[in-house]
Amino acid sequence: MQRRTWVGLAALATATLAAPLAFAQAKDIRIAHVYSRTGPLEAYGKQTQVGLTMGLEYATGGTMTINGRKIVVIEKDDQGKPDLGKSLLATAYADDKVDLAVGPTSSGVALAMLPVAEEYKKILLVEPAVADSITGDKWNKYIFRTGRNSSQDAISNAVALDKPGTVIATLAQDYAFGRDGVKAFKEAVKSAKIVHEEYLPQNTTDFTAGAQRLIDKLKDQPGRKVIWIVWAGSGNPFKIADLDLKRHGIEIATGGNILPAMVAYNQFPGMEGASYYYFGFSKNQPNLWLVTNHYQRFQGPPDFFTAGGFSAAMALVTALKKTNGDTATDKLIATMEGMSFETPKGMMTFRKEDHQAMQSMYHFRVAPGAKPGAMADLHLVKEIKPAEMNVPIRNKR
Repeated sequence: MQRRTWVGLAALATATLAAPLAFAQAKDIRIAHVYSRTGPLEAYGKQTQVGLTMGLEYATGGTMTINGRKIVVIEKDDQGKPDLGKSLLATAYADDKVDLAVGPTSSGVALAMLPVAEEYKKILLVEPAVADSITGDKWNKYIFRTGRNSSQDAISNAVALDKPGTVIATLAQDYAFGRDGVKAFKEAVKSAKIVHEEYLPQNTTDFTAGAQRLIDKLKDQPGRKVIWIVWAGSGNPFKIADLDLKRHGIEIATGGNILPAMVAYNQFPGMEGASYYYFGFSKNQPNLWLVTNHYQRFQGPPDFFTAGGFSAAMALVTALKKTNGDTATDKLIATMEGMSFETPKGMMTFRKEDHQAMQSMYHFRVAPGAKPGAMADLHLVKEIKPAEMNVPIRNKR
């Protein structure tokens, strides 16, 4: 994806911002954004914040108003700490009098926050926390999610790996994101054989012991041997490649991630997986605008969680336009259930049963000529449409 290609289309993309400025006389629409501005998932949180801001700009035609009401975003840093996130959300609902909230970054923080939304009877739009349990057994009717869930990650990655004769061991972090991810992956795999699950602390930096256990489980297996990695935040699990996996015929596979983390992917030309987003894959108008304007403002492409924040903004503005700016919770819930809305990934739809956004995922392959140390060079194998993924409903509603 060349920078000049996107910038050359700036005139077309920015045309959507030509709407006249609205006069904000009515009461503000107050939105809390609770996210990891600092902490282990800081990089993800900051991207979400940028995406949310740009998405609100795009969706309102640059006015930052809906039906004459000004949108005000109140930011709060949960630092990746569940207890802090819980108290910040309560403060936002009770003291800041926000109409609804977006966030958080961490699945662990999200699980702590879900009961707060129910207690205050206010919507929490989860973005980007991934654990299935958020829209599963821990869900309540005030929870919506634009971010993908673990099942969507797992099912799409199984498309790339689930072949007869393939033997898989998994490497994940020992908390909700990692365990839910592996659980969903195991459920999605029908033809391959999973022989081992390795869970390591979130802050792991030395992967030697875990990698050796993975090698010991795989090295004598017949057929194709794969370590599937599901990892977020700090630490570089791809260091396990330094243990000469090729000597045992073992491959590495994983899903998408932020661009800095995916620099490591170029070490594995031909590696396949599935991603929530990659800036060059979608060619629709919202993504064109996002990529063009992100290049202009930040001298680089938007990333994984930038698209997520943008999608959350699109969902909120779509809903609030449908209610003519009415922020009454019951009205918003009735509006958002089954609602479809445009995003940089294409159309998403909130499933009525659990409020999970049904959305495309992207089967990718690392380019054969990928250069180590450069930006991840991913080629699109296939857009996996929502109808192609049988994503389980887990909330027992």
